[in-house]
Amino acid sequence: MAGTFIIMSDSSDTYDTRKLVERIIATYDENSGINFIDAANMPVRDKILEAIDLLIELIFPGYTGKRTVTHENLDYVTGELICQVRGILLEQVELAFRYKCKMTKCVTCDCQKLAADTVEFFLNKLPDIREMLKGDVAAAYDGDPSANSFEEVVISYPYIFAIAIHRIAHELYLKEVPLIPRIMSESAHSRTGIDINPGAQIGNRFFIDHGTGVVIGETAVIGDNVKLYQGVTLGALSFPKDERGRIVKGSKRHPTIEDNVTIYAEATLLGDIVIGKGAVIGGNVWFKESVEPSVTVTVEGLEDHYTHRVKKSD
Repeated sequence: MAGTFIIMSDSSDTYDTRKLVERIIATYDENSGINFIDAANMPVRDKILEAIDLLIELIFPGYTGKRTVTHENLDYVTGELICQVRGILLEQVELAFRYKCKMTKCVTCDCQKLAADTVEFFLNKLPDIREMLKGDVAAAYDGDPSANSFEEVVISYPYIFAIAIHRIAHELYLKEVPLIPRIMSESAHSRTGIDINPGAQIGNRFFIDHGTGVVIGETAVIGDNVKLYQGVTLGALSFPKDERGRIVKGSKRHPTIEDNVTIYAEATLLGDIVIGKGAVIGGNVWFKESVEPSVTVTVEGLEDHYTHRVKKSD
């Protein structure tokens, strides 16, 4: 009979599958947040990943080699890609908004119209995103002596994929689209080892050299012409909690990096601090204080600084 599940018992009764099923199902409480039962109103991860691949083709035409792009067919290919992306995002963004309405018990939102407006706004931001990425590619080429061409940077540098997805996801984040920006950013993270929260604000001509292990938190603000090396963390120092012990969300808790700053490998910067224009942060430093413009911070300098502070406090 359709819908009937028959559990075959082991003849020795050593394994009681039915009791195990009952015990597992007993953990599927409705408010756990880790169940996806009857989850018709949730975006589909594979569809988001498909949209990412199409968007990358729009931004870097011919990038994957899946489509032959020529000057003769450029209009057709671009139009086809836009139509495909629009179709996927209209469906998935609407599902994301419906999920949000379900969680907040909202009954007044027109999720379909909100999704349509959001997707059109986003698609019209693609030319701006591409212009910013041109600057990112140029920054990588100018900042890495081993780079031989812009094409090499785009095709072989994992950072370019990471920042491209970030700039896409950030626009959806700004429109308060649930779930989808984070799915996008975590996809880039898994492919590149670079973890950029979609909420982070990143200026022009941004470059991450090597890239692996970089972490940029949600409320981080990064200015123009900033260069990071592998393993850099722009993280939060602590998380304020309410009277019930739950983390208070929405506060500024990550560093602000002003223009023309360089941060070398494995540096860890924590909290709502400001790294002033033109500062240089040396490798392997760990600190939670603001830095004045044009200052160079090194491990040795920090050791001297903190030793002086300890002696002064004594």
